[in-house]
Amino acid sequence: MSVGIVFVSHSEKIAHGLVDLARQMARGVRLEAAGGTDDGGVGTSFDRVTEAITAASSGSGVVVLCDLGSAYLTAETAVDFLDDGLRAGVRIVDAPLVEGGVAAAVAAESGGTLDAVVAAARSAAGEPAAPADGSGGEGAAQSESLDGDVVSATVAIVNTDGLHARPAAELVKLASSFDARVTVNGADARSLLLIMTLALAQGTDVTIAARGPQARDAVEQLTALIRSGFGEV
Repeated sequence: MSVGIVFVSHSEKIAHGLVDLARQMARGVRLEAAGGTDDGGVGTSFDRVTEAITAASSGSGVVVLCDLGSAYLTAETAVDFLDDGLRAGVRIVDAPLVEGGVAAAVAAESGGTLDAVVAAARSAAGEPAAPADGSGGEGAAQSESLDGDVVSATVAIVNTDGLHARPAAELVKLASSFDARVTVNGADARSLLLIMTLALAQGTDVTIAARGPQARDAVEQLTALIRSGFGEV
């Protein structure tokens, strides 16, 4: 099971909106909203945060993201009152709520470990996009020092709207599944935020490069995915 994600916001609508957004790119992840007070007002709720964390837990850990200072306090209090077993797998991450939450959800969808999902969320604040050991979870191993020649290919973006959030997430999930270091126009293909900052419009040439045991497979499958238009063309 994947790592769960909880969005804690002072606004119930914001929390649910973030779940809807992240679900477009991570349909297999447990995403929970904990927004607003118990009576639907602006603020945070100990009970809602506790229930959301419990619902998001599947045994692989839970990442909690918050919008404002008092939301962190509510989340920390809620975590303190959890059972020991559940509390040990919960991480409250100081990261931008929208960008960090989406990046975390994509990392979780890709099979990332709790540490990898935390690192993905923190990458929105400029921290490295992967843990120091380079681990990305089962099926997503990424070695920091990979042998072999670089394999590369160039392909043009065919999507009318360019490489927007959903296809970018699909690209990141596929790239993360190979035992290879993969880049897209020089950017780490494991990082949704780095890929999004490339602003790849329709007709833009994209160079996929990879090094490692599965480099050739990675390049072939990623270029095929881009040529296909990610199911949008």
